[in-house]
Amino acid sequence: MALSILNNIPSLAAQNQLAITGANLQKTLFRLSSGSRINTGADDAAGLAIADGLHANSTALTQSARNANDGVGQLQVADGALAQVTTLLNRAVTLATESGTSTVSDQQRVALDAEFTQIKNEIDRIGSTTTYNGTQVFTSSQQDIFLSDSNTSSHIIVGTGTLSAAGLLGGSASQTMAFGATPAAGDQFKVVDSAGASQTYTFQDAAHFTGAANQVLIDPNTSGTETAAHVLQNTMSNLVAAINGGAGAGTLYGASTAVNKDVTASAAGTSITLQATAAGNALLATTGGSITASLPTGTYATLIGSFAAGTSTSLTSATNAQAALTAINSAIQSVAGMRGTIGAGVNRLQSASTVISNQVQNLTSAEDGIRAADIAQEVANLTKYSILNQTGISSLAQANQMQQSVLSLLK
Repeated sequence: MALSILNNIPSLAAQNQLAITGANLQKTLFRLSSGSRINTGADDAAGLAIADGLHANSTALTQSARNANDGVGQLQVADGALAQVTTLLNRAVTLATESGTSTVSDQQRVALDAEFTQIKNEIDRIGSTTTYNGTQVFTSSQQDIFLSDSNTSSHIIVGTGTLSAAGLLGGSASQTMAFGATPAAGDQFKVVDSAGASQTYTFQDAAHFTGAANQVLIDPNTSGTETAAHVLQNTMSNLVAAINGGAGAGTLYGASTAVNKDVTASAAGTSITLQATAAGNALLATTGGSITASLPTGTYATLIGSFAAGTSTSLTSATNAQAALTAINSAIQSVAGMRGTIGAGVNRLQSASTVISNQVQNLTSAEDGIRAADIAQEVANLTKYSILNQTGISSLAQANQMQQSVLSLLK
């Protein structure tokens, strides 16, 4: 090999290898200190994109599980309140049975009726003051539990309905209509009172909706991910809002000319319940007629129950007490039905939470396989590159000494 003093090629080669070893050693130290195989986009661009996507899905699902658990908590609060209502109604059974016998005097029945009145007042208090996270539990509004994995989303609709002594034990007229399909554009929902006066609500799709008075917007499903049941539920919520003259739920319903004076409406799943207002009940009591609600085609909805004037229950006489006992037993069955519906909602939400937790586990495992560093391999690399770094420095020192031999030729 010719001797040269212009360039030290072995030194340059040693420097290049030492730089490569230093970069690899630095990368190994990053991985060991962070526990992650991918610390920059340069480490694995495709793997980083996949891992970040999996992490986003896992994060969304973790919050979805919390949403489902929050829904379970709200329903359990409602179930606990209804359990207490059942206890109150069982006491009412005792009072009504005692008042219904001829061995009790009218004066004693007054005392029994006073306690019965307190029971009804307590049921009303439970219905109006039971809250979860500052929100009233027993309302006509549905609870939309939103679940998502950041790419797709779904909704679980749960609800408790309203709770009142009048609703359970009588005192007001109501009817429920169960809808089997979403009404078509142009269909009309009519509420006709016993005097013949009516208020008409017209369903319109997004293409024909103008926001005119008493127009009800059919849920347009703009996201394209809603189920037919969810579209129907949103549409029923809009109808309820139009009847009550309040803000639309989910989508706007249009401006109602006035709150319906005869009825108020509430939604539960794909059914709506019309409850007679004070004016509506007075009208029924005066005319002895009825308030009806219908769609002209009759193909979308099925009427459940009747819409007759209600009479409030009391224990002031043996006859009233015996009639009240029938109403109380019916109320106990109604509460049991409400608790069954709530229990079904709890089971569904808990099942969803379990499935979501399993998804989070699998997604986290998949992300870990991409992102996590192989510690055993990195420790081996650390040993290798540490030794190479030391030998590289020694080689560089030797390469720098090689040109010193040229001086011996000049002596």
